Amino acid sequence: MGLFLSVILPIMAVFASGFILQRIRPLDVRSLSAVSLYILSPALVFVSLYEAEFDSGYMIILVYIFVLFYTMVILNKLLAKVFKWKRKTESASILATGFMNSGNYGLPVVLFSLGNAALPYAIFIMVIQSLQNNFFGIYYASRSTSGISRALKNIMKMPTTYAAILAFIFHYFNINVPEAIFSTLSMVGDAAIPVMMIMLGMQLGSIIGLKLDWQVVISGVTLKMIIAPLVAFLFVSVIDVDPLIAAVLIIISAMPTAATTTMYAIEFDTEPDLVSSITFISTLVSIVTLSVLLNLVI
Repeated sequence: MGLFLSVILPIMAVFASGFILQRIRPLDVRSLSAVSLYILSPALVFVSLYEAEFDSGYMIILVYIFVLFYTMVILNKLLAKVFKWKRKTESASILATGFMNSGNYGLPVVLFSLGNAALPYAIFIMVIQSLQNNFFGIYYASRSTSGISRALKNIMKMPTTYAAILAFIFHYFNINVPEAIFSTLSMVGDAAIPVMMIMLGMQLGSIIGLKLDWQVVISGVTLKMIIAPLVAFLFVSVIDVDPLIAAVLIIISAMPTAATTTMYAIEFDTEPDLVSSITFISTLVSIVTLSVLLNLVI
């Protein structure tokens, strides 16, 4: 109960403020998203990765992110064969289960539960997930069209991609950033997490249609909220991982569906109501699952 009150409840309160605001006074979420994407997130990524002490743990994280994603893809394809899902339904389920909300939701949970020491690892996951989401997310949302070419173009438009590359270069060559610039970037980056939290609430508040195909929804929520953290538990028990990194991997794996997948589903007409349903329900379910998980991990 202590972790629920100190970690989950404050985060949910911020999500709820964005949700209620969007329901009472609908706003253009894309404008806030653009501020976060092009200004706040790049500053947060650069500052955190510039100050990070890179070690083998980051390579383990990179490997794990792809292990988890392909595990979800394989399990979804098996479910599609068993339940005879249509191709669009299979793609929608992959969108909803293959990409976790490591930014808007994952960063504050890691920060509140594990502290600042764990934040660089969570931010690195967010960057890799953003690249993965923008490539594979678009590919699975638009398999029959120009999915791969558009996915590659989308990655190159991501400001966080360049912020991460610059941070790695500056860190590797030990290039000092002037204090005036660095303090400004730190101030802007500090605003990223609360804005992303409010934005998630607004994104959930913008969801209009829900498609409660319970077979697919239950399968998707189960894969996302139960199977994914179990994969993380198995991975960190087999691989020699620093306990802090292990905790970050498990917590991030237990995040609900990334809200951006709904945008891809809408744009490419890949069962958007179904993806929205899994996103919304998995976020609600996470209140319980994360409360239990945090008590097991911390």
